[in-house]
Amino acid sequence: MHSYRPYSVIPPYILRRIIDNGSELQQRCARQTLTHVQTLMAHSHGKVDAPLVTSPGELVRDIYDAKQKETLPGEQVRYEGQPSNGDVAVNEAYDYLGVTHDFFWQIYQRNSLDNQGMILSGTVHYGKEYQNAFWNGQQMVFGDGDGEIFNRFTIAIDVVAHELSHGVTETEANLIYFEQAGALNESLSDVFGSLVKQYHKQQTAAEADWIIGEGLLAKGIHGRGLRSMSEPGTAYDDPLLGKDPQPAHMKDYVKTREDNGGVHLNSGIPNRAFYLAATAVGGHAWKQTGYAWYDTVCDKSLAQDADFAAFAKLTIKHGEKRSGKKVSAAIERAWKDVGVL
Repeated sequence: MHSYRPYSVIPPYILRRIIDNGSELQQRCARQTLTHVQTLMAHSHGKVDAPLVTSPGELVRDIYDAKQKETLPGEQVRYEGQPSNGDVAVNEAYDYLGVTHDFFWQIYQRNSLDNQGMILSGTVHYGKEYQNAFWNGQQMVFGDGDGEIFNRFTIAIDVVAHELSHGVTETEANLIYFEQAGALNESLSDVFGSLVKQYHKQQTAAEADWIIGEGLLAKGIHGRGLRSMSEPGTAYDDPLLGKDPQPAHMKDYVKTREDNGGVHLNSGIPNRAFYLAATAVGGHAWKQTGYAWYDTVCDKSLAQDADFAAFAKLTIKHGEKRSGKKVSAAIERAWKDVGVL
């Protein structure tokens, strides 16, 4: 039984920039979303036991429509095996929940997010022009965006997988959502989110774009996505959103009281370490490098308040254990390159 906190994909600093720079309507949407995220944080409670599937690796998806209200789960619109109802957001949620489940089962033999066959539920059309998506410990929730800054939140497979991966981290490591442990929590979701997209497209580390939230920024917004794992700090530079503030190296680590001690900001550092390791190892990133990260999340010796260095040392150990010295050397070099070791 883990207590959970709602993990939302749009960091508070982006919403604050919109409140500072946006039109009246954009400011209102961002303010509502920010207030809502803070309310969610304040009211997080223990996890309700979700229904489980019967046979290992079986996929069961359950999709709901909130019809622009903020009540969960909403009206059931598509259950596992049922045909599409023609709603693109329903289809994307259904498909991407499936790809994420398939990825963890096929690659890491993980039986759903909790490793016990949890049914994957998602709610679309949450709130009016809601500028976020979040995982609340039991299900995925997707806003439609406002169409001016953000498109619908089901559009990006890595955003869906990012949020679902919080369920994996929560079950295994339950990393405290604060400072470096919180930034690791966020980074792990980016890592698995990107790996799910690469697996879906069958891309090698060299072919991948390493962007989180590709397609999420609306037309006219100057940016490629929410975050860049290969070059943190370069994902967007826009009058409305400002410039991507993520650091790529420990020398630029941001000390702040906002955003739970900078969990969405400083995640850029371990993100870049993963990118450097994966591209140095080559091939499909979910195999050797991805497995080192996955094994680390599942390692019971990983403390809930682990810092970057503690996490890094475990990835080196697991890299060698499963894939040999060449892989562990590449992982060690990557962590040194971002100033963690």
